[in-house]
Amino acid sequence: MDPEIRKIVTYDEETLIEGYRAAETPWRMFAVAAVVRNPWAGRFVEDLKPEIMAYGPKLGEMMTQRMIALAGSGDAIEAYGKAAVVGLNGEVEHASGLIHTLRFGNFYREAVGAKSYLAFTNTRGGANAPIMVPLMDKNDAGRRSHYLTIQFSIPDAPRDDEIVVVLGGATSGRPHHRIGDRYQDLKDLGHDLDNPAAV
Repeated sequence: MDPEIRKIVTYDEETLIEGYRAAETPWRMFAVAAVVRNPWAGRFVEDLKPEIMAYGPKLGEMMTQRMIALAGSGDAIEAYGKAAVVGLNGEVEHASGLIHTLRFGNFYREAVGAKSYLAFTNTRGGANAPIMVPLMDKNDAGRRSHYLTIQFSIPDAPRDDEIVVVLGGATSGRPHHRIGDRYQDLKDLGHDLDNPAAV
């Protein structure tokens, strides 16, 4: 059983100036979106597992390969995330089902050498709905410089019977990062970071 993919959309953004100052290194965020026919659209299906288990590995592997090609290597990706938007004849459960399986996410996680979980959104909308892909550092969930969001849309997707499945990544955090991170906040509050039981 193969997913029926109508189109694949690539998003690639490179910011050279942020906050009226040139970025020391261009800030690059990019995503790959697969527009897939929703096999459960328009009806209630009790058992979603057969399609999830069949679609997840194929989408995960194909989309990961495209993300690595965009970045040049898995090591080049510092922040990552995933998202899905289900069309109006589907449930948010359908969007969630396609991206929340190890058989989908593990391809990407392993290809970039990550330790952190994949940040995510799963929403419902019509064609041209905002696609929001939250990102975070692939190894350090407390690193605020890499709390990022890719936002784009596809003019003709998702159709009512489709799901847009997305992987996103960034090659760095925000330029001119200066709000600190979780660990600095904890230090400022007097927590002993060398003693995990104290946090």
